[in-house]
Amino acid sequence: MSYRTYQKRTAALASAAALAGSAVLMAAPAARADVVDVNYQCKTPIGDKSAVSPIDIKSVKSGSGYRLTMTFEKGVSSSPVELGKGAMNPSAVIKLGGADSGTVAVKGPANPDAIPANTPIKITDLSGTYTPKGSGKVTFTAGVLTIEALGTTTTCTPGNNPKPSLTLTVAAAAGGGSTSGSSGSAQDAPAGGEELPQTGPEDSAIALGTLGGTVLLAGAAGVLWLTRRNQARG
Repeated sequence: MSYRTYQKRTAALASAAALAGSAVLMAAPAARADVVDVNYQCKTPIGDKSAVSPIDIKSVKSGSGYRLTMTFEKGVSSSPVELGKGAMNPSAVIKLGGADSGTVAVKGPANPDAIPANTPIKITDLSGTYTPKGSGKVTFTAGVLTIEALGTTTTCTPGNNPKPSLTLTVAAAAGGGSTSGSSGSAQDAPAGGEELPQTGPEDSAIALGTLGGTVLLAGAAGVLWLTRRNQARG
């Protein structure tokens, strides 16, 4: 076999290895996140109120589950009196859909600053942990928001049937996870934004990226072997 023929074969092998590595990397699962306007209808101690707030839900892979962070970009409801620092405690539920069902409870710290009377109440970031019960694409949609302040409770229900704020491709945790209606537990959000929300199961992406690199290295080894064999025969 001529040297030129060997050159063509080695070039073809290198191209095939590169394409295989790219295909593996492209197959890495990705999350889709959207900021969704939620029209909250609130039942307050002084009557009904309503407010629209864009809601963002992000996730960070955490062990066999995901740490969810729910962010309110605008305030909701209001109080006829000033709410002093630490007087308001928010919590909510995130509804699951698609390959999973139930809700995830999320909660956040009390208000870090006083909230003036008759102004929209800024909700602190709410967070909680979600552990998959099944495998596939799961959607996360804003549910009921609860505000406790000065011994009173305000309940805000989405009235516009909002779309999911987050879609994740997940795999069931070892043991199958919980089978109850609630798939998560509420945990206090870190103060001062210590946790930077990321989106998507990065562990899976890293594993697939490593596999893609292995394919590329295997292709390069094959090219080197063929080249040396050709030189030996020459």
